[in-house]
Amino acid sequence: MLLAVPNFSEGRDRRRIQAISGAFATGAGLLDAHSDPHHNRSVLTLDAGSGHLAGALARGASACVERIDMRHHHGEHPCVGALDICPVVWLREEDRDEARREALDVAGRIADELAVPVFLYGELATTEQRRERAFFREGGLQGLRRRMATGELETDLGPSRPHRTAGATLVTARPPLAAFNLELDAGIEVARSIASVVRESGGGLPSVRAIGVDLGHGRSQVSTNVQDPVAVPLAEVVELVRELARLYGARLTDAEIVGLVPKAALDGFPSDLALPAYQAKRHVIEGRVSPPRPGVP
Repeated sequence: MLLAVPNFSEGRDRRRIQAISGAFATGAGLLDAHSDPHHNRSVLTLDAGSGHLAGALARGASACVERIDMRHHHGEHPCVGALDICPVVWLREEDRDEARREALDVAGRIADELAVPVFLYGELATTEQRRERAFFREGGLQGLRRRMATGELETDLGPSRPHRTAGATLVTARPPLAAFNLELDAGIEVARSIASVVRESGGGLPSVRAIGVDLGHGRSQVSTNVQDPVAVPLAEVVELVRELARLYGARLTDAEIVGLVPKAALDGFPSDLALPAYQAKRHVIEGRVSPPRPGVP
């Protein structure tokens, strides 16, 4: 059993979100769907048996190309494509190679069948520099167009220029991570300052990526991806963000888990921080998926 967590660049139009989500769910189980109008982005969690996931992802990618025009896209989350990222997730180490094969399969289908350039990142990156999504997102889609036009950035698969309306797609295979957002009663500059300290590249927590997002009306969000939420439980992220917020005279008001996380990611999570939409049976991987025991097909 593998999971996939496609992120597509529509978080406002309900009919469009439902149509795209339905395409992804054709041939795969839809475990979770999360849409955010500020990010203007939707995140799905899918599961499927061996050999079926790539087909479902390719169908979803086609719906994204058909229904999302990046020339008119506006949102707080950085992105470069209609189907912005397409990670295939292994739950057991012995499924790692299978996840890589499925990811490369769907990457080839997106490139060949949809004429959308694909960049491989993380586990599948061809150079160390290309491991991080931020490397491709620098300057947004317009920056990507410029870098590809000048030859500064070459695609891994597919056309040498972004798709006219769908941009590009980033593909990888990875273990589970935690997408975790923390809301502040402060403006965007405070969130950006905190994010710059929290993320690993700023000397903060290992395996943590973080950005500041403007929610309007004097509120903001520190949006994080915790790449190894077993080694760095979400409680550690909360503690550091709270400490930094106090330095700015701000307060951490609530938090949000996007998609599914390993149970261990919630070890020691503070009981006094609200998780308004959280449901253990819905958001914990072990509560939704029971991977086969080692050696059992």
